[in-house]
Order: sequence, then structure tokens, then C-alpha cells
Amino acid sequence: MLMIRYQRVGRKNDAAFRIVVTEHTSGPKSGKNVEQLGSYNPKTKAVTLKKDRIEHWMSVGAKTSDSVHNLLVKEGVLEGGKINVLPKKSPIAKEVEETEEAAPAAEAAPEGEEAPAEEAVTEEAALAEEAPVEEVREEEAPAAEEVPEAPAEEEEKKEDA
Repeated sequence: MLMIRYQRVGRKNDAAFRIVVTEHTSGPKSGKNVEQLGSYNPKTKAVTLKKDRIEHWMSVGAKTSDSVHNLLVKEGVLEGGKINVLPKKSPIAKEVEETEEAAPAAEAAPEGEEAPAEEAVTEEAALAEEAPVEEVREEEAPAAEEVPEAPAEEEEKKEDA
């Protein structure tokens, strides 16, 4: 399948791009281009395009990369909307958990009323607040007898080595 995409040219830290037709499996730097269709300099915003040749290759079945598609839409060669080329931002884990918990409760409750799941959560929170903190800490802390002796294990490892 043929692709219309950018080929980077120019010096280091001073990029310019050719717009080329190439096979989708070949790398953009390979130099195995079918045809050069234009150029784009992001620094000066200069764009040169061969519109008739781009339309020809598109009619033959060549696909555009997302970035080239956006450039062609901007220049009026293609009609339609632009494509978001930025990666999706991953949500923070805590926010995802909160939204997942709130969504089912909101769906179950009729409009204007609180969900019963939310009431249960608030009751559990109230009970947790009433519980003495000292009792919880004593239950979670391991007894002194259960803690293994780490220095003895380290001495055995040193002797083996």
C-alpha cells in the first residue's frame, strides 16, 4: 500500500520535510520514494504542494499519514476534519477509581434522589471514624515473635559465598 508522508530533511535542530509517496513498509529515510509531492518547513511555515499529483495518488489508493492529512486539510487540498495526532493522556489511577465508583451509583438512582450505594458508603465511613485508632494499629502490627531475624540470614549467605 502506498503512503503519502513526511520525509525529514535538513540539518540537526533545523528540520524541514518533503512530502513523498512511498511504500508503507519502507522507512521514511530509506530514499525509496515513488514521487516527491511537495515540501513543508515548520520554522517558516512555508508549504509547497503539487495538488494535482496528490489528488492522483489519492485516487489510485494511496493513504496519508495523520500529520500529512492535517496539513492537506489546512491547505485546502482535502476536505473534512483534522485528526488528533497526539497520544491520549492516561488518567490518574485514583481518578479512574472514583469515576468508576460514582458512575454505577449515579445510574441506579432516579433523578433528584441520592443513590442507596452512596448512603452505604457514608455509613461505613462513619463507622470507621468512630472506631478507635489504637485498636486498628494493634491488629495490623505483627507480634515481636513473628519478625524473622534478618542478621542471622545475612551471615549464612556471606559464609556460603
